[in-house]
Amino acid sequence: MRAAGPPVIRSPNIWDTPEVYELENLASDREGVIDDTLERLAPLRGAVLLDVGCGSGFHLPRFAARGAGVLGVEPHLPLVHRAAARLRAGSSPARVVAGEAESLPVATGSVDVVHARWAYFFGPGCEPGLAEVARVLRPGGVACLVDNDATRSTFGTWFSRAYPAYDPVAVQRFWDRQGFTTEALTIRWGFERRADLEAVVRIELPPAAADAVLAEHAGLEVDYAVSLRWRRY
Repeated sequence: MRAAGPPVIRSPNIWDTPEVYELENLASDREGVIDDTLERLAPLRGAVLLDVGCGSGFHLPRFAARGAGVLGVEPHLPLVHRAAARLRAGSSPARVVAGEAESLPVATGSVDVVHARWAYFFGPGCEPGLAEVARVLRPGGVACLVDNDATRSTFGTWFSRAYPAYDPVAVQRFWDRQGFTTEALTIRWGFERRADLEAVVRIELPPAAADAVLAEHAGLEVDYAVSLRWRRY
């Protein structure tokens, strides 16, 4: 049981509109740039992988298919139920449990890889979760945290315009101080329908910003800069 502390920060994009967020997952990084980089940093076959903030479990069966023993942890119970239903439907050996990053329901020194994709978003403030990551990883284990890079790419430009208070330089300094190496990756969103792209943009950006970028951006693809931050413990 987690000690009393600040409540879990809501993720309105996936908490409020999980069906639209599923469209975003399906459209994101179809070439597998992120997963291939993860595999280079921490080969998954035979590894125990913990996905922190796994949401509706989109990535859990994919990691299991690469040969990892996979456990997802998610604080929002409706998403835990969605993830469990996904795993049952696909007969995946991965598992999901309810839990928070600040108090991971995992034994000390029992994990080879910790993965979090857009779950440690804002840098400062996530220190309790990082302490838990250090606790659960075995010696030599790797933490891989996938984050937006607001300094480049089409989506990065949209994000920085929509959220001017976000300071990517300060965030990068935070992760540098925490001992993480940053891999600068570029992925893309690739949609089948314009309506899907528009729906996803509207859950990621405030209404006025979404209207502006959709008015100026044609087509079904968006280049998207990513910071993959990793550290070996």
